[in-house]
Amino acid sequence: MKSPTERKLYLGPKLRLLRRELGVNQTQMAEELGVSPSYLNHLERNQRPLTAQMLLRLADTYDLDIREFVSGASPLAAGNLLEIFSDALVRDIGVPRDEVHEIAENYAGVAEVITRLYRALTDLRRLPDAMERVAGVGKTSSALEWLRDFVDENNNHFPALEQAAQALAVDWPEDPAERQVAMRQTLEREYGVSVRIVTDKAIGGGRRLYDLHRRRLMIAERLPASSRLFAIAFQMAMTALSSTISTIIDQSSCDDETRPLLRTLLTNYAAAALLMPYARFLAVAEEARYDMDILQARFGVSFEQAALRLTALSRHGEKAVPFFLLKVDIAGTVSKRFAGEGVPLAQFGGGCPRWSLYRAFHLPGRDIAEIVEMPGGQRYVTFSRTVPHSLDPDARGIQAIALGCDIKYAQRLKIADGLSPDTANAIGPACHVCERALCPDRALPPVTRSLAVNQYQRGHSPYPFHPV
Repeated sequence: MKSPTERKLYLGPKLRLLRRELGVNQTQMAEELGVSPSYLNHLERNQRPLTAQMLLRLADTYDLDIREFVSGASPLAAGNLLEIFSDALVRDIGVPRDEVHEIAENYAGVAEVITRLYRALTDLRRLPDAMERVAGVGKTSSALEWLRDFVDENNNHFPALEQAAQALAVDWPEDPAERQVAMRQTLEREYGVSVRIVTDKAIGGGRRLYDLHRRRLMIAERLPASSRLFAIAFQMAMTALSSTISTIIDQSSCDDETRPLLRTLLTNYAAAALLMPYARFLAVAEEARYDMDILQARFGVSFEQAALRLTALSRHGEKAVPFFLLKVDIAGTVSKRFAGEGVPLAQFGGGCPRWSLYRAFHLPGRDIAEIVEMPGGQRYVTFSRTVPHSLDPDARGIQAIALGCDIKYAQRLKIADGLSPDTANAIGPACHVCERALCPDRALPPVTRSLAVNQYQRGHSPYPFHPV
């Protein structure tokens, strides 16, 4: 594959967006780059390619990361648009795939507008059903969608919280047990908060309870060590980092209903940063080749806590493997979704039944790893493991967490050893938007194609469809 400096790059919309973000006009930018305004105008209108020399000038003048500037659209953005344009309302227009990718790559704002409008349309379509439900359910759903968008916009990385957590925990020991002692001592000494391990009955059957009047954190005795440790870290973050968290919330555009949800999300993030400091966690992850068992043991955390932390390591210049993450139950309901460099699955529908994520429910506690290939040829390494849905003894459900990344990172993952691209599992984003032909596991026809059912022949799928 040619490098960015070997192929012709037409990045006019990105260059124009950069100029607007800098708050300068064409004449000013041209002067700063040492070119004529007319030449810059040609670049912005894609009438001239961006040369290697111009890329270097941009990098030197505006401190740009060249790789990020020339990178194409994320699979997530392009995938969302492809799914939206396959909706029954507009699919007869037949917008070509290359035009969709051009919008996602060059016009991020337009793509975001289209996505938001489609979500609003989806909500309107659900309105009759929603009216029959308890009032307020629809508002809660909107709040959760806002949170997911907020996390995606920030790449699930909040530098202010990372810095505050690092400063707070700088002198704490690395051993998880000793770190817990240090946190308890800090809570007691600096904030007058004591920690008690109590019976379920004492806190009404929950996991933890903070008695504000007695300034006492009570943790259920049935919790495993990793959950107890995280409960203490959550209290520490809530107590010591509240001002930093409040600043992030105040700078966001959340409404009053979403505010407590965002505070909980950021407090959880801060707690993870206290237990798994960025630099050390990344170093251990790279050294152990992202072996989840080693990460759990070294930091005293659960599989889910370590997996979620891996999705937050996107600090500029110190990036980990960019994982995407999905947490689903056996019914296919997605409760957590982090994009990484893009989730290769549909956002507005279910998942693919061929994906081994769903096999994990039949093999609880075991890692299920494979290489998957999407209809467009993109390949990813994915691995999944079940986790308890709830620690309540009456809970019957379990959930599964899937981590995945582009196949180009496979050599950095221990779990990918022995996996061969030659045996990649052919999956799709979801049946209703998947155009893979001859799939024996297809449950729905693709909305982007017309059916070609033949009553005299039964093929691989009950929903054969016409090609392009």
